[in-house]
Amino acid sequence: MPTAPISTAPISTAPISAPHTHSAPAPAPAPARAPAPAPAPAAPFLLAVVLPTPAGPLAVVATPEDGVVRASGFESVERTAHRLPLELRDRAVRELTGEQPAAEPAIAGVVDAVRRYAAGDAAALGSVPVEQHGGPFFQAVWAAMRAIPAGQTASYAELAAVAGRPAAVRAAGSACARNLVAPFVPCHRVLRTGGDLGGYYYGTATKRTLLVHEGALTVAAGGSLPELDLGLEPLPAPAVPSHAR
Repeated sequence: MPTAPISTAPISTAPISAPHTHSAPAPAPAPARAPAPAPAPAAPFLLAVVLPTPAGPLAVVATPEDGVVRASGFESVERTAHRLPLELRDRAVRELTGEQPAAEPAIAGVVDAVRRYAAGDAAALGSVPVEQHGGPFFQAVWAAMRAIPAGQTASYAELAAVAGRPAAVRAAGSACARNLVAPFVPCHRVLRTGGDLGGYYYGTATKRTLLVHEGALTVAAGGSLPELDLGLEPLPAPAVPSHAR
């Protein structure tokens, strides 16, 4: 059987190329995450303290950013804070106890004034900063109340006249009833014409106790007070905050 001829062609020594392959494209980088939104700042809070007075425990609620008394009265902190306007009522209330009130700069002056008042300085509350909402006439009536010296009283009629509206006696009484910052605005010093005690949000017994403490009424007087002519000049109309218009 014949054999196949042996090839004499030179053997190639070139390297064998690897088969061409297509590499997968690199994955696209993940989009950067947006930074998490900063938490909303905590709503401002209110400072509250309950202080002893001759008429009983006095609850005081103030704004810490300015030390201004916004509500006060002879009742619980909860009830006092509930009478605040809506824009303040939603704030958390931080009640100070023990030695905390005297150590809190925003309210230390208020605490000192109430302690001096309780100790016999009947005029001590007049310098405490207060603020409450009300129209021009109410603001004038409240200012007139603060002008009544400790140890003296005025009638509702006299108060209306000093506030610039002599015929508005009933409205002057309404301003007393709407006063949120007793006894710093001393509506307890306002009586009916003729000297009768009249009403008081915290009760006539509390009103009588305050007047006795201030020297405007003796215990033997039984609640009947002489009407005093203070000779007060009418007050200029106070500037009304925009939120009160």
